[in-house]
Amino acid sequence: MLMKEVDNYISHFETYLLTEKRVSKNTFSAYKKDVNQLADFLKLEKKTLKNCTVKDLKNFLQKLKKEGLKAKTLSRKISSIKLFFKFLNERFNLKNRAESLIFPKLEKILPNYLTEQEIVRLLNSADKTNTPKGVRNKVMLYLLYATGMRVSEMVNLRIDQIQFDTGFIKLEGKGNKERMVPLPKNVLKLLKYYVNGPYKELLETAGESKNLKNFIFISKYGQSIKPVTRQLFWLILKKFLILSKISKKVSPHTLRHSLATHLLKNGANIRSIQVLLGHEQLTTVQIYTHLENSQLREVYDKKHPRA
Repeated sequence: MLMKEVDNYISHFETYLLTEKRVSKNTFSAYKKDVNQLADFLKLEKKTLKNCTVKDLKNFLQKLKKEGLKAKTLSRKISSIKLFFKFLNERFNLKNRAESLIFPKLEKILPNYLTEQEIVRLLNSADKTNTPKGVRNKVMLYLLYATGMRVSEMVNLRIDQIQFDTGFIKLEGKGNKERMVPLPKNVLKLLKYYVNGPYKELLETAGESKNLKNFIFISKYGQSIKPVTRQLFWLILKKFLILSKISKKVSPHTLRHSLATHLLKNGANIRSIQVLLGHEQLTTVQIYTHLENSQLREVYDKKHPRA
């Protein structure tokens, strides 16, 4: 099979990912990288997508493993290969060579999270300033923990996604899938204050305000005003961690893990957590059930600490 034909198959697969599967930008990039990596390997082995065998696919994965690829990343590549060959089988009648591939066993580790007391300290650290930027930073921090949204969802948040009358926020997650998330009253009040005051002050300095598309969280970059980036929020979070004297390894995603853990500990239904976080599979959320027995005892006695 000519490389042109391989490229054609991959091109059709990419179109399928974007139009039918509607995967996120990051997921699309991962699938594209994995499939192209496999194609390059088969080319070196002088094999094609039509005549390769399961053994060839296993050799490819074994090569990656020897190069130091971790089980989690290897598992993702197997998912990519399986979906790719399933697509080729359904659309081009190629034999599904990847059907029998087995995923490596992954160690179930509870994601890093902050305790409820640490969350209180972290949120309190954001109360130190009332400048427009300070309030913006405070709102971002409160919002990220209160809703469990992804940092990418937060930095792309627009005013029209907030339903101030009902107290809900409409989020667009992976694969452009929408979900409605309730806002705690104190966070909704803080958000209203920010939008009606500090946000307008920040917006007044925007020479390119027409291009902001109503993004809620904005910042000045050089001579222009643009939406806050994930990198900028990470730096903001690090400052709050220093102020609250938290030495744990924490990322924006840690706040999402923290909310899920706290909800589960305080009696929330795991299905409700799945809907709140926007996970497609329930199994993705079940990792939070791996809590210490001493913590599970509290499930029946408490409710959400910040609701």
